[in-house]
Parts: sequence; C-alpha cells; structure tokens
Amino acid sequence: MKTYPERAEALTLLRKYNTEPFHIQHALTVEAVLDWYARDLGYGDEAGFWACAGLLHDIDFEGWPEEHCKKAPELLAEIGCGEELVHAVCSHGYGLCSDVEPTHEMEKVLFAADELTGLIGAAARMRPSKSVCDMEVSSLKKKFKDKKFAAGCSRDVMKTGAERLGWELETLMDKTLQAMRESEARVAGELAALT
Repeated sequence: MKTYPERAEALTLLRKYNTEPFHIQHALTVEAVLDWYARDLGYGDEAGFWACAGLLHDIDFEGWPEEHCKKAPELLAEIGCGEELVHAVCSHGYGLCSDVEPTHEMEKVLFAADELTGLIGAAARMRPSKSVCDMEVSSLKKKFKDKKFAAGCSRDVMKTGAERLGWELETLMDKTLQAMRESEARVAGELAALT
C-alpha cells in the first residue's frame, strides 16, 4: 500500500514551507493535473497518490532552491510520507537537480507536466481572458517555440518528458491543457481562499 498523507495534512505542510501565492498556485495546479492524468490513464484508484505527489512536488523549492529535491525527503518525513511518494517527488527534478530517475508512469507524467504547466500558466496570463479555457494547442506551440517566452520553463524537459511517456509533444500539450481547463476555476477558488 502506498503511504501518503491526507490532503489536509499535505496542504498544511505545503503552506508551512511555501508562502508565495505563485508557488501555492503552482502546487495546486500540478496536483489537479496529476489527478486528471491518473483518471485519464486508467489509474483512478491511485488518483489520491498522484495528486499528493503533484501537490508536494516542490515542497522544498521556495525555502531551499539550491537544495531542491534534496531537502524534500526530510520535509516529507515530517508527516510520514512513504518511500514511493518521496521517490516520486524527488524524481521530478531528474537531470536538473536530482539523480532519482522517474520510473513509474505517474513519475514520468509529473516530470513532463510540471514544466509544461508553467509554460501554459505563463501563456494564459498573456491572454485577454487570462484563462486556459480558450487556449488552443496551436497557440501553445507558438509560445513553446519562442525561447524567450517563459525562458525558465525547460523545453528540453518537456520534450524528454513526452519521449519518456512514449508520446508526441503535442499529445502532452493537449492532455495537460485539458487537465488545466478542467481544474482552472477550482484551483483559482482554492487559491483565493488560502491567500
């Protein structure tokens, strides 16, 4: 049985180490995206675990950016997170700040979608609607090709992530956009309540 905390406990830990609304929004977004992917890919019975990994994946980033994915196991131990969750959280930084390789399909999705949610979020903020709900993959692809746009979002990680999943990059973009469309209002509402 995979050990992961109740959502309320995970959210309390997240907020203990993350105070910036941007980081909290990113965590809530990746949580929702991972939950969507679990259901879409036939892992509905593991959706809670997938979502928890998404919520806590950057637990150490705000406080310890130089130790990202290295400080996380210590912080996750505070609430008794199991080895599988710790591995998943640390694997999302593979090749950048971690040598923990993503092996489970959930870890591969987290690795691929994390950076992409950042790019999609930045693209949404530039739109008149400020929303992903009216964003098309073709528009996202243009932003992806513009290396100066959201330069901190690694295109190499997105491409490698899609390859690890055996998908075309466009498939990853389409699915992640669908997940963000479905969860945008819920994430915005929760963020407003938390900040």
